[in-house]
Amino acid sequence: MTALESAAHPRFAAALKELGLDDLNARVRRFPEATRTAAEAAEAIGCELSQICKSLIFAADGVPVLVLMDGASRVDVELVRAELGAGKVTRARADVVRETTGYAIGGVPPFGHLTRTRVLADRSLLAHDVVWAAAGTPYSVFPMEPKDLVAHAGATLVDVRERTS
Repeated sequence: MTALESAAHPRFAAALKELGLDDLNARVRRFPEATRTAAEAAEAIGCELSQICKSLIFAADGVPVLVLMDGASRVDVELVRAELGAGKVTRARADVVRETTGYAIGGVPPFGHLTRTRVLADRSLLAHDVVWAAAGTPYSVFPMEPKDLVAHAGATLVDVRERTS
């Protein structure tokens, strides 16, 4: 399957090829309806919500950083701030997300971005044998073992999940 035939975004399909992950192109699933939220993606795939890997862009003192989080959890920005030693961490604006990654919110994959950013991956992702992540569009996802996803994203494993009381 070529990048043009892939259900993945063409830039992401090219990134898979560059990383030697051509076999993932064949496992990308495309849905007729957008799955812009983790819950919509989990329902479409038929998996647990926590098996969805959200790729979220934050701004740490104005510098974009990618946080990979399981779909059932929220990111604690104070833990991200402490992890990065930043003064302030906020959710990045939609234009910053697209400018940084080359993808729109709802379709940001965990790697294959326009620019290199620091990547943090929450340990909660490792609780599963397989997680599902966006393949560059809100209509497409791909499966991958969490440890491989973390490695290909160049992520640092951290604990930045919001704790519920």
